[in-house]
Amino acid sequence: MDITFPDRTVLVTGAGHGIGRGIAHAFAGLGARTIGADLNAAGLTETRAGGPNNLETLTLDVTDRAAVQAAVASIGAVDILVHSAGGVRGQVGRPVEDIPEPDWHAILAVNLTGAFLMAQAVIPAMKAAGRGRIVTISSGAGIGVSLTGIQAYAAAKAGEIGLTRQLAHELGPFGITVNSVAPGFVRSNPTTERQWEAYGPDGQQRLVQAIALRRLGTVADITHAVLFLASDYAGWITGQTLSVDGGK
Repeated sequence: MDITFPDRTVLVTGAGHGIGRGIAHAFAGLGARTIGADLNAAGLTETRAGGPNNLETLTLDVTDRAAVQAAVASIGAVDILVHSAGGVRGQVGRPVEDIPEPDWHAILAVNLTGAFLMAQAVIPAMKAAGRGRIVTISSGAGIGVSLTGIQAYAAAKAGEIGLTRQLAHELGPFGITVNSVAPGFVRSNPTTERQWEAYGPDGQQRLVQAIALRRLGTVADITHAVLFLASDYAGWITGQTLSVDGGK
């Protein structure tokens, strides 16, 4: 399968590290004009330094509607949007009765509201072109439960999957597909490294043994799924959530 993206503009959020960085590098390497966006300016500097020459970066807060609209206006028509921004905002699992309301909203803002705002900004140009691809990076936590016990993260990712289905139904008549990739456990950034270490040797072994393929995922595993869903090979696939988790 020969997948390339010439004459395509790709916007990847969460490109300051981990999965988002890997996705941005891959699209740029396959010929797309690629813009990697993130609130983490230092991380974006590393992303750009380690990527192809056609990779651009943009500091962006995906929870700020005005900033998102301005950013997309500065880029021009976006053919492919990958919303990888998200995470737990430094939070850890706590009993539900101990969660302050701002902590709840912080996680929903970047994962769910961010996905909505980014899609809202790119859709008009996609409609005008009669084609487009939107891929969200959700999580196994949105299908099952959060391994860290973070209620807002599970809720936000479930909401992101619901948003994916709804947008697919609305945008299908315009030639736009909307799909989601739900990763299993991938050691891809400082947060997942802390989570991995917190399991300890016994917990780490149990986690791996619960995976059919008996290994953790990699950034490349997730990236390959995104590239497929963004390609012409997936032209009749929409509204789907693809679990990339090694078999659970």
